[in-house]
Amino acid sequence: MALSLNIREAQLADWDRIWPFFSDIVRAGDSYPYSPDISKEEGFQQWMVMPQFTYVAEQSGEVVATYYIKLNQASLGAHVSNCGYMVSPSYRGGGIASQLCLHSQSIAVTLGYKAMQFNLVVSSNSSAVHLWTKLGFETVGRLHKAFDHQKLGFVDALVIYK
Repeated sequence: MALSLNIREAQLADWDRIWPFFSDIVRAGDSYPYSPDISKEEGFQQWMVMPQFTYVAEQSGEVVATYYIKLNQASLGAHVSNCGYMVSPSYRGGGIASQLCLHSQSIAVTLGYKAMQFNLVVSSNSSAVHLWTKLGFETVGRLHKAFDHQKLGFVDALVIYK
């Protein structure tokens, strides 16, 4: 596990620290459905404004990861949360994503959610699929060729739930 990781609610000023790795991850076009050429302003709206809460993870004062939590659906589906996670590529493999997911599950319970659902986990993102399974999530659906992977073409997306 990553040492001395501080997970806290993001402040608007954190966006300038998130944007460099956010834009790199989105530009790769292999894990998020955002346009690879998303503008900084649109990214800000999608990641910092639209979710219920956004969090950052700091290591030695540097923002190395982020996640958001929001309703998966409104009204009669409002008891299920949805999250998105991003770890700076230079910090992957150290257990940060696992810590973010565990933190988000705790926050979800505090907010009154009864479940968590990931709607579009790219099937070729084996590290994410492995991690969510390890953390007790299960694949409840497969969407045939639902994601236009920038290198592999159309690949399946998974619906993962806990």
